[in-house]
Amino acid sequence: MSATEVLARFRAEVGTALTRARRASGEIGERNAKLRERTRDLAVRARERRGEPGAQATPADVREAATGFRTDRGLVVEQVPEASETTAPRPVETETAATLGSAAVAGPSGQLPRVSDDDEDFSQSRILY
Repeated sequence: MSATEVLARFRAEVGTALTRARRASGEIGERNAKLRERTRDLAVRARERRGEPGAQATPADVREAATGFRTDRGLVVEQVPEASETTAPRPVETETAATLGSAAVAGPSGQLPRVSDDDEDFSQSRILY
Protein backbone atom coordinates (compact mmCIF):
# COMPACT_ATOMS: atom_id res chain seq x y z
CA MET A 1 0.00 0.00 0.00
CA SER A 2 1.18 3.43 -0.77
CA ALA A 3 1.28 6.28 1.68
CA THR A 4 -1.62 7.97 -0.13
CA GLU A 5 -3.81 4.87 0.21
CA VAL A 6 -2.93 4.51 3.89
CA LEU A 7 -3.72 8.18 4.52
CA ALA A 8 -7.06 7.89 2.67
CA ARG A 9 -8.00 4.77 4.63
CA PHE A 10 -7.04 6.48 7.91
CA ARG A 11 -9.15 9.54 7.06
CA ALA A 12 -12.12 7.32 6.16
CA GLU A 13 -11.87 5.46 9.48
CA VAL A 14 -11.57 8.71 11.41
CA GLY A 15 -14.59 10.11 9.54
CA THR A 16 -16.62 6.99 10.35
CA ALA A 17 -15.61 7.14 14.01
CA LEU A 18 -16.57 10.83 14.22
CA THR A 19 -19.94 10.14 12.63
CA ARG A 20 -20.64 7.36 15.16
CA ALA A 21 -19.51 9.60 18.03
CA ARG A 22 -21.72 12.50 16.90
CA ARG A 23 -24.74 10.22 16.51
CA ALA A 24 -24.18 8.69 19.95
CA SER A 25 -23.71 12.11 21.49
CA GLY A 26 -26.95 13.34 19.93
CA GLU A 27 -28.88 10.32 21.15
CA ILE A 28 -27.51 10.70 24.68
CA GLY A 29 -28.32 14.43 24.59
CA GLU A 30 -31.94 13.69 23.65
CA ARG A 31 -32.20 11.04 26.37
CA ASN A 32 -30.75 13.42 28.97
CA ALA A 33 -33.10 16.22 27.89
CA LYS A 34 -36.12 13.92 28.33
CA LEU A 35 -34.82 12.81 31.73
CA ARG A 36 -34.26 16.42 32.85
CA GLU A 37 -37.77 17.38 31.71
CA ARG A 38 -39.31 14.45 33.57
CA THR A 39 -37.31 15.27 36.69
CA ARG A 40 -38.36 18.94 36.46
CA ASP A 41 -42.03 17.90 36.13
CA LEU A 42 -41.74 15.60 39.14
CA ALA A 43 -40.15 18.38 41.21
CA VAL A 44 -42.94 20.79 40.24
CA ARG A 45 -45.56 18.21 41.18
CA ALA A 46 -43.82 17.61 44.52
CA ARG A 47 -43.66 21.34 45.25
CA GLU A 48 -47.33 21.69 44.40
CA ARG A 49 -48.10 18.60 46.48
CA ARG A 50 -49.73 16.77 43.58
CA GLY A 51 -48.52 13.26 44.21
CA GLU A 52 -50.30 10.44 42.44
CA PRO A 53 -52.54 8.50 44.85
CA GLY A 54 -50.92 5.08 44.30
CA ALA A 55 -47.35 6.28 43.69
CA GLN A 56 -44.52 4.74 45.69
CA ALA A 57 -42.19 7.10 47.52
CA THR A 58 -38.46 6.88 46.91
CA PRO A 59 -36.84 4.96 49.79
CA ALA A 60 -35.00 7.11 52.35
CA ASP A 61 -31.62 5.43 51.71
CA VAL A 62 -31.85 6.18 47.98
CA ARG A 63 -32.77 9.82 48.68
CA GLU A 64 -29.83 10.12 51.08
CA ALA A 65 -27.45 8.63 48.49
CA ALA A 66 -28.72 11.03 45.82
CA THR A 67 -28.36 14.00 48.17
CA GLY A 68 -24.81 12.93 49.07
CA PHE A 69 -23.91 12.51 45.39
CA ARG A 70 -25.14 16.00 44.51
CA THR A 71 -23.53 17.58 47.58
CA ASP A 72 -20.16 15.95 46.88
CA ARG A 73 -20.14 17.43 43.39
CA GLY A 74 -21.23 20.91 44.47
CA LEU A 75 -24.66 20.62 42.83
CA VAL A 76 -27.84 22.21 44.12
CA VAL A 77 -29.88 19.97 46.40
CA GLU A 78 -33.50 21.04 46.31
CA GLN A 79 -35.57 20.39 49.40
CA VAL A 80 -38.91 18.78 48.53
CA PRO A 81 -41.66 17.70 50.90
CA GLU A 82 -41.93 14.14 52.16
CA ALA A 83 -44.16 11.73 50.23
CA SER A 84 -46.83 11.80 52.94
CA GLU A 85 -47.04 15.56 52.53
CA THR A 86 -47.41 15.47 48.75
CA THR A 87 -50.83 13.83 48.86
CA ALA A 88 -52.11 15.96 51.73
CA PRO A 89 -55.11 18.13 50.90
CA ARG A 90 -54.24 21.68 50.02
CA PRO A 91 -55.80 24.54 51.96
CA VAL A 92 -58.86 25.97 50.28
CA GLU A 93 -58.59 29.60 49.29
CA THR A 94 -61.72 31.66 49.67
CA GLU A 95 -62.48 34.53 47.39
CA THR A 96 -63.14 37.88 48.98
CA ALA A 97 -65.40 40.25 47.19
CA ALA A 98 -63.75 43.57 46.49
CA THR A 99 -65.83 46.67 46.84
CA LEU A 100 -64.90 49.02 44.05
CA GLY A 101 -64.49 52.67 44.89
CA SER A 102 -64.65 52.09 48.62
CA ALA A 103 -61.18 53.48 49.33
CA ALA A 104 -58.55 55.46 47.52
CA VAL A 105 -55.81 53.41 45.96
CA ALA A 106 -52.17 54.51 45.99
CA GLY A 107 -50.71 55.02 42.53
CA PRO A 108 -47.28 54.13 41.12
CA SER A 109 -45.61 56.88 43.13
CA GLY A 110 -47.05 55.40 46.33
CA GLN A 111 -49.08 58.52 47.05
CA LEU A 112 -52.81 58.71 47.55
CA PRO A 113 -54.73 61.17 45.39
CA ARG A 114 -55.22 64.67 46.76
CA VAL A 115 -58.53 65.32 48.42
CA SER A 116 -60.19 68.41 47.02
CA ASP A 117 -63.61 69.96 46.64
CA ASP A 118 -63.19 70.15 42.87
CA ASP A 119 -65.59 67.73 41.18
CA GLU A 120 -64.04 68.11 37.76
CA ASP A 121 -62.64 64.92 36.33
CA PHE A 122 -62.49 63.07 39.64
CA SER A 123 -62.24 59.76 37.76
CA GLN A 124 -58.65 60.50 36.74
CA SER A 125 -57.36 61.07 40.27
CA ARG A 126 -56.65 57.38 40.87
CA ILE A 127 -54.92 56.91 37.54
CA LEU A 128 -52.61 59.91 37.89
CA TYR A 129 -51.44 59.21 41.43
